[in-house]
Amino acid sequence: MLAGKLDRKIDILRASITRNELNEDVEVWRAVVSRRSAQASPLSDGERFRAGETLAHTKMRFVIRYSSDVAAVDPRDRVLYNGRVFDINGVKELGRREGLEITATARAETP
Repeated sequence: MLAGKLDRKIDILRASITRNELNEDVEVWRAVVSRRSAQASPLSDGERFRAGETLAHTKMRFVIRYSSDVAAVDPRDRVLYNGRVFDINGVKELGRREGLEITATARAETP
C-alpha cells in the first residue's frame, strides 16, 4: 500500500445509545477513528425513482491501513468523508492485515 495514495482523511463513526434530558434512549454517532489517512475512489453514482421521489446516491471505496483500532469496523458503522456520511456496505481485509477496503454509500434526497 503506497502512502502517496492515502491522501484523503476519513472518520469512522459508531452508534451508541445515550439518554437525553427526558431520560429517553437516543442513538448518537461518535467517531471511533478520527482523521485517518485513506484512499477514496468513487465506484458509481446514480439516481433511482420511487413513488415520485428522486433519490441520488454515491458509492465509494475507501482503503485504509490496517490497525487494531480499525480491525472491528463493520457495516453497522459509518464513514464521514468531506462532510458527508456514508453507510458502510462491506469491509474486507487486504493482504495479511495490510489494509481494509470499505465500500460505502451516501444518499441524499434531491429537490
